Amino acid sequence: MSIDTTFLRRCIASLERAVEGIEEQEDRDDVMYDIYRAACVKEFELVLEQSGKLLRKRLAAWFASNRQADRLHFKDLFRHAARHDLVDCEAAERWLRYRDNRNDTAHNYAEDFAEATLKLLPDFVADAKALADMIDRADDA
Repeated sequence: MSIDTTFLRRCIASLERAVEGIEEQEDRDDVMYDIYRAACVKEFELVLEQSGKLLRKRLAAWFASNRQADRLHFKDLFRHAARHDLVDCEAAERWLRYRDNRNDTAHNYAEDFAEATLKLLPDFVADAKALADMIDRADDA
């Protein structure tokens, strides 16, 4: 089964551009910094959700039915992915931390939570690209 990663990769590219934009901002009090920070957080959320959605599709092959895979919570997706060597254990742990961060930012829009998300983005972008690559490679198998 082929899984289309086009939208995920577009979201990753948008996130990378938002990160570049925020890095270009010298004045944190400038409204452009706030705009780029908001874009980073939103794209982070989109990439996270798309990653879980596509990983769920990839994991369906290890379950008796698609319905079983559909019932998995986000963190369980990455635990199963590590169990089946789709991602390594360290990457799975990072994905769990990304999800915790996303849950925190979704319930608290304070500036410090957004800044905490920004610190995660370099590793997150690399992990998201690796996940998209793994999903694409699995299509070749």
